[in-house]
Amino acid sequence: MAETAEPKVLLIQGVTRSGRTFRPSDWAERLCGVMSQFRPAGGPRQNMHLGYSPYVRPTIINDIKTVVLDERLRLLEPRAYEFVMGFAHDNDLVTLENPAPGRTD
Repeated sequence: MAETAEPKVLLIQGVTRSGRTFRPSDWAERLCGVMSQFRPAGGPRQNMHLGYSPYVRPTIINDIKTVVLDERLRLLEPRAYEFVMGFAHDNDLVTLENPAPGRTD
């Protein structure tokens, strides 16, 4: 039997590489709101309430606003994945690739 691996994720933290808190304070919710349309195929779309994509979700880890970016978005829509990565790069945000559970540094 083949073991199913957990999808890899990237954490984009709301802090720049120089240690400054990224502004505006709702940046994570805004970014995830823009990406909310990207969802798994076959999922319910009718009468759906506003919600975030399972591939791009805001959260807070160790008091730092963070976006969790699931690598499966790259397969679903490569340009959307590159948009999120470009946002992180252009704003010099700290990113952590496939962090261990509970670890953000």
